[in-house]
Amino acid sequence: MKTLRRAAIAFLMLVGTAALAPELWAPADYAAQDRESPDAPPSRSHLLGTDLLGRDRFSRLVYGTRISLLLAPSAALISCVTAGLLGSIAALSGPAIEWAILSAADLFLSLPWLFLLLSVRAFLPLNVSAIASVSITFLLLAVLGWAAPARVVCTGVRRLRDSDFMLYASAAGATRGQWLWTHILPNIKTLLFTQFWVAVPAYVLAEATLGMLGLGINEPLPSWGSLLHEVEGGSIGSQPWLLAPVVLLAMVVGSFQFLAKHSQSGPLEDYS
Repeated sequence: MKTLRRAAIAFLMLVGTAALAPELWAPADYAAQDRESPDAPPSRSHLLGTDLLGRDRFSRLVYGTRISLLLAPSAALISCVTAGLLGSIAALSGPAIEWAILSAADLFLSLPWLFLLLSVRAFLPLNVSAIASVSITFLLLAVLGWAAPARVVCTGVRRLRDSDFMLYASAAGATRGQWLWTHILPNIKTLLFTQFWVAVPAYVLAEATLGMLGLGINEPLPSWGSLLHEVEGGSIGSQPWLLAPVVLLAMVVGSFQFLAKHSQSGPLEDYS
């Protein structure tokens, strides 16, 4: 199991390193068009062929990987930090504040977040810039994704609050703020780390779903979603290289889920 875990980490590090500097790996710019070779098969100059506009598919895959692997973890980080703070405050505050935070979490959990994403994204102007569409998409994911980990964190903090060492800290005169920053947050960091691993593939798949429906990141900026949208119009039997983004997406998401499943240990199992 440790070997598989190391292999998953090594694979994600390899893909992440390649995505950080796509200029070193991509043979062309993601928007550059080779108008003499539209929809061309793989060749020495185009490893995965070209799309209908003559853009290099391999280059677009590398640049699209950068978008997904940089912004999905960023959105997951925002949601997990928010969940850690709100979940801790809910568990350490009075009944009224706890009720308000957990009620808000229940409200967010009851929302059909995918349809909400579709609705918000559909209301954006068609000529919105690619950067704006990227920011809006992943900010929405971050805002909508805090509720589930917040409830998990709240349960974990309650257990810590009622433990003996917290009783000793209270007897020593520790305030609630000192509880939170000195005792609570350091002890739930593994729990938050697990929630982070769970959130990243969920956000990657959410963006891919939006892209497949044509409501993802705007052209010409590529993402896994827009690349999967292109696969729908191709013939997989005669053009198997079109499956490259599907294979890469499945391997990356599978690696994240494997790490999330095997990152829990000891007390974390009691919090879930």
